[in-house]
Amino acid sequence: MFLRAGLAAVWVTCVAGMSAVSSEGQKEPIGVGISADYFTKYVWRGQLLNDESVFQPSVFLSKYGFTGGVWGNLDMTNSNGDSGSFTEFDTFLDYTAAVPGTDWLNFSVGGIYYDFPNTDFEDTTEVYGGLTLTKMPLTPSVKIYRDVDEIEGSYVQFGVGHTFEKLKTWSDTCYCNLLLGASVGYGSEGYNKGYALSDSAGFNDLTLTAGLPICIGSWTVKPSVNYAMMLDGDIRENTAESDNFWAGVGISTSF
Repeated sequence: MFLRAGLAAVWVTCVAGMSAVSSEGQKEPIGVGISADYFTKYVWRGQLLNDESVFQPSVFLSKYGFTGGVWGNLDMTNSNGDSGSFTEFDTFLDYTAAVPGTDWLNFSVGGIYYDFPNTDFEDTTEVYGGLTLTKMPLTPSVKIYRDVDEIEGSYVQFGVGHTFEKLKTWSDTCYCNLLLGASVGYGSEGYNKGYALSDSAGFNDLTLTAGLPICIGSWTVKPSVNYAMMLDGDIRENTAESDNFWAGVGISTSF
């Protein structure tokens, strides 16, 4: 998944994303990526949506700084009464580039349409904008999501992360990295009321992730462990499970 679960769902691939123009000025083809992930739980912004196994495939296209695609969630058990059914499809479009005149600050803008088949949830849409300090230690970032449909509120996500490249190398095309990340989310009054039945704005969740992506040629195998906790007292009281630990493994490639 692309944006739905924040840092815990960052796609890790062995090859750099394809740019529209190479260093020689020659045009390159559209980049294509696919990913398939298994997780022991489905946790989104600290909230437990399914406490049993899920399968989450995705596909995307990229060119000229634009990336668009579709991500899905399939419940693998009857935990929510819909084993073998897709309960969510997210369609997204993102544009990311360097802020003009800088080589250290990137900006991102985009939108996500959330569709919830086989559930009682209403479809909704978010738009977002964000900044990333690409050359600072831990690459700090901030992104603001605004629901423009069902939920009258905003969610702000602050993130940091670091990749230890080629922690172990077996050959030029076979090695593993170590990915560490953390994010803190802040919900507006409307956001927290809509998603957590809380009447006040406040810090929503803390999410930690550790991944060990193993690159094999153009493919990446992505084992990971993750932990999330709800921070606000009222939200914790209104959440069935306020602390969640889950693990996963996936495979991805781009070409």
